[in-house]
Amino acid sequence: MSLVRPIYPFLARSKRWFPVRTGLKPVCLTTTRAETSGVDREEKVVIVGGGIGGLATAVALHRLGIRSVVLEQAESLRTGGASLTLSKNGWRVLDAISIGPQLRKQFLEMQGVVLKKEDGRELRSFKFKDNDQSQEVRAVERRVLLETLASQLPPQTIRFSSKLESIQSNDANGDTLLQLKDGTRFLANIVIGCDGIRSKVATWMGFSEPKYVGYCAFRGLGFFPNGQPFQQKVNYIFGRGLRAGYVPVSATKVYWFITFNSPSLGPQMMDPAILRKEAKELVSTWPDDLQNLIDLTPDEAISRTPLADRWLWPGIAPSASKGRVVLVGDAWHPMTPNLGQGACCALEDSVLLANKLARAINGGTESVERAMESYRSERWSQVFRLTVLANLVGKLLQSDNPLVCSVRDNIVSAMGKSSRTNDGTHKL
Repeated sequence: MSLVRPIYPFLARSKRWFPVRTGLKPVCLTTTRAETSGVDREEKVVIVGGGIGGLATAVALHRLGIRSVVLEQAESLRTGGASLTLSKNGWRVLDAISIGPQLRKQFLEMQGVVLKKEDGRELRSFKFKDNDQSQEVRAVERRVLLETLASQLPPQTIRFSSKLESIQSNDANGDTLLQLKDGTRFLANIVIGCDGIRSKVATWMGFSEPKYVGYCAFRGLGFFPNGQPFQQKVNYIFGRGLRAGYVPVSATKVYWFITFNSPSLGPQMMDPAILRKEAKELVSTWPDDLQNLIDLTPDEAISRTPLADRWLWPGIAPSASKGRVVLVGDAWHPMTPNLGQGACCALEDSVLLANKLARAINGGTESVERAMESYRSERWSQVFRLTVLANLVGKLLQSDNPLVCSVRDNIVSAMGKSSRTNDGTHKL
């Protein structure tokens, strides 16, 4: 028997994304203080993790009339991380869940790319729309994206300070028992793991730890109170074992990054003064624009992160779903940021999964388990390919071998219009 009234006619797949109907009143599917012994709450859908993938999934389900609860371990939205770049496939999803227009008003559209050597000489430049008039590239502040997604959800959807401690299957009926660090126990019919690269849900499902790829990234968001001076272009600078870039985000903010080779993860550093000093030392002889951007970055907007990924080898990696537990975004397919597709893939995951689950919940021909398997089948080939490609591109761009760097620069100089891929990414 269907738990909610049928509300959404399932559509044929189109370019790996699904439009989501809006304006539907969500059906309450929760019981507080469930009668089940030792269980504090029963929920139809529990989403573990309140990042981009988790909130986008919750919004997509909400648009389809399905209530969910989002368990976020932090005390508030995780607004760390300066910015992320979204290409047209990411914007298609944001339009599908009706927040694209709201975000476009706040962030600049990039017109093209400029590629330079560390001494400032230009290797190549091109416009995004030369080959693809539908291309759309904007850098979006992570904080604003998360706040916008959260604003679309009913009150009390997100439960903060809710760190997952353990997961246990209930073989009798397929439900999953989630115990939080504070002792609260949830019995969930459907669990969606969106808890990031160090996902507890993924570990429980048998996934290996993501593998460090040999380089780290400094990131920041420079602030120009009187207006930033840059053209609406993505700027990349290549050196040996070192590269950097900066992207105008808005009229007053510019996102920047520096990636550098490191044989180990190194100590975890939080002191912004030390982070700023080390970032500036790496590019001390590079164009002054980078130095200025680092100086104009507020303390809370600078970070250092080791980069890692996990390859989903066919026949070797576990499935994205186990019973009625399924993974979305970095929890399933962490990838390096070399193609700018991590967030876009998480957004695509969220809308596709939400639509498939809605069909199953609303009495479709597929079970929830089959819907999750169908989601995995449709998404796997894209995310596996992009994860591998991003890794290989990173190896090329991070090489410190003079010969390899010379070949790389020649390739970059000649890449031109052929650099665009069918996914809207740019191989950089």
